[in-house]
Amino acid sequence: MTLEGRNGALSAGQPKPALRGRFITFEGIDGCGKTTQATRLAERLRERQIPVAGTREPGGTSIGQQVRAVLLSPDNAAMEPSCELLLYLADRVQHLAQVIRPALERGEVVVCDRFHDATVAYQHYGRGLELTPLQGFIDAEILSTAPDLTFWLDLDVKTAGIRRASRNPPGQLPLMEGFVEEVPEKEIAKRSRAQSAEMNESRLDALAVDFHQRVREGYAAICRAEPQRVQRIEAAGDPDTLHGEIWRLLEARYDVV
Repeated sequence: MTLEGRNGALSAGQPKPALRGRFITFEGIDGCGKTTQATRLAERLRERQIPVAGTREPGGTSIGQQVRAVLLSPDNAAMEPSCELLLYLADRVQHLAQVIRPALERGEVVVCDRFHDATVAYQHYGRGLELTPLQGFIDAEILSTAPDLTFWLDLDVKTAGIRRASRNPPGQLPLMEGFVEEVPEKEIAKRSRAQSAEMNESRLDALAVDFHQRVREGYAAICRAEPQRVQRIEAAGDPDTLHGEIWRLLEARYDVV
């Protein structure tokens, strides 16, 4: 049995690499439960006195919050797919510079709800956009800081749609408890308005079922291409079971102390 670390395969019996300073991401179609699992992992690591920076995309910085509001607003249904792609990339560059890289340099574990795999799945596979013309920029500015481990929560499109329809009841804002969001006080009112829009169907949630199916297939393709980095989690189970499986995989790969 081998496990792939940042520097290659780890044979059974070898000392496991340290968890501190690792970049862990959660991916999957909307409604798969990745935000819940990312939050729970961050909380459990903190309980073990492991420094954690929990964050998300889009919207992990104050600039990103503004980008997120534009991207998810149902008012922007006319947005060109290429415009959408560039906004996600812009958010990611700011996020890396302001939150992710500084946290990794401090030796913290970064737990991120979505990263570049989401762009490959949604904009390339879902939208059909070609990323090749931007690959040089992506490699230099984004993938120079690539995740060490990615948990892909795989869920069928129908079940995910049912979950999306039942979440965020009227009057309740989406919660990101324990997660880092660089939002100054003066932005709180703006943030609340932006999140209120997310309580209804977001612009992406409203897309056709076949779009979400292409996104799921995109994640499957990423997993096949990078099976050591991307760990598939069957996401139909209850949250406690999913968290247990995620923790087991994390402990198998890293020295969780």
